[in-house]
Amino acid sequence: MFVGVLRLSFSIVGASSLKDKRRVVRSFKERVVNKYRVSVAEVGELDNHRFAWIGVAVVANEAAHCDSVLSDVAATASNLPDAILNDRATEIIPFGHGGAQIAGGIEKHFDLSSGGHDDDD
Repeated sequence: MFVGVLRLSFSIVGASSLKDKRRVVRSFKERVVNKYRVSVAEVGELDNHRFAWIGVAVVANEAAHCDSVLSDVAATASNLPDAILNDRATEIIPFGHGGAQIAGGIEKHFDLSSGGHDDDD
């Protein structure tokens, strides 16, 4: 399993209030959630009407799929009429089977030798 994370930094063009900013952010979030089936949250600059930081996450069985989806989201972000994309950072994290096991991850709580299912009931 792979977890892809994308952080986007925006300047909000023409926003004179937090209400204006929230309209732009909400529109972007709804668009990418519906089109790409990702999770999206505003993660920074919450009280600043001129800037927004948005976090986007996707989970997939292949790192290439995470990278492709996040690249498409970033392309959408770079073409917003009401915001300028200032910066972006992407990280693809392998997790559990299908990627390198992460020490301290949730897999330590399961007996993976039986296929990952705990059916002692």
